[in-house]
Amino acid sequence: MSDTALPALPSPAPRRMGHGSFWIVTIIIGLLVALALRGLGSEYGYFAATFVLQYIVLATAWNILGGYAGYVNFGAAAFFAAGAYTTVAMGKALGLSLLPCIALAALVGGALGFGTGILTLRLRGAYFAIATLCLSVVLQTLVVNWDYVGGSRGAYVLRPREVPWPFDGYSGLLCTVMVAMAAASVAISRTIQKSRLGLGLTALRDDEAAAEAAGVPTLKLKLIATSISGAMMAAAGAPLPYLGSYVEPNTAFGMAYAVNAIAMPLIGGMGTWSGPLIGAVLLASLQQAATVTISSAANLMIVGVVLVGFVCLAPHGIVGLFRGRR
Repeated sequence: MSDTALPALPSPAPRRMGHGSFWIVTIIIGLLVALALRGLGSEYGYFAATFVLQYIVLATAWNILGGYAGYVNFGAAAFFAAGAYTTVAMGKALGLSLLPCIALAALVGGALGFGTGILTLRLRGAYFAIATLCLSVVLQTLVVNWDYVGGSRGAYVLRPREVPWPFDGYSGLLCTVMVAMAAASVAISRTIQKSRLGLGLTALRDDEAAAEAAGVPTLKLKLIATSISGAMMAAAGAPLPYLGSYVEPNTAFGMAYAVNAIAMPLIGGMGTWSGPLIGAVLLASLQQAATVTISSAANLMIVGVVLVGFVCLAPHGIVGLFRGRR
């Protein structure tokens, strides 16, 4: 009998976690993070965590349009500030608390994203990026001249004195809300990436003309992506007035939000659900450490140095670096 080698059986494909399972795991991790922060009970710890979590939501939201669809948005600060000033306007007009203001900010951001998409998504490349940058300038000019929300003077927002159990003061409540928002944003991003919407956005990012010729409804997909991204960025900005009890246009429309929203997905890995999460945790933590030890003025310098380093050493981000080693 001849000694013939049997053909190797193909290894089974790794099972991927379903959408429902991922949402459950994300909720559990969010609860554990909230409990850990509650255990620390530090006022600065709540502030620093809220800062990092806010950037997780902002970077994840930017990645839906910039990473999945390939449309670079320089107007992240405009959507972020729209959410912040929705909180100011609705709190003053209707006396609403934080949670309803976040919901309304998401609606405003989604509508703004949809309107911006209709006007600009027929533009491509640098023309689209410039158009979104102009949006930020136009909105800032409107806010500066809108006396109802404080205009150029800014507006004060008073925190409620009573906080429901089991939250550790209003800072604890604010941080817990941001944990929930960050967990939801990551789960939404992953769901989009693994869905038909994500496949369509990837197709138009790779070659929009070919995708359109193949029957992919590119304009419809871009409008959906712009609306979702705008809603999430505005929701990220909604808690800003409560974070420092004061907001003014130069802060809300600050360059740091626009730069970080782009830099964090680039450093973590664009076009993946985990890339913005990794980049936001890394970069926002470095910025918080620099604020405490050096100065807040060093934040943008840190972003520049880290970004140049990753562009040279890992152009596909941290996620791409690990994928390349497999």
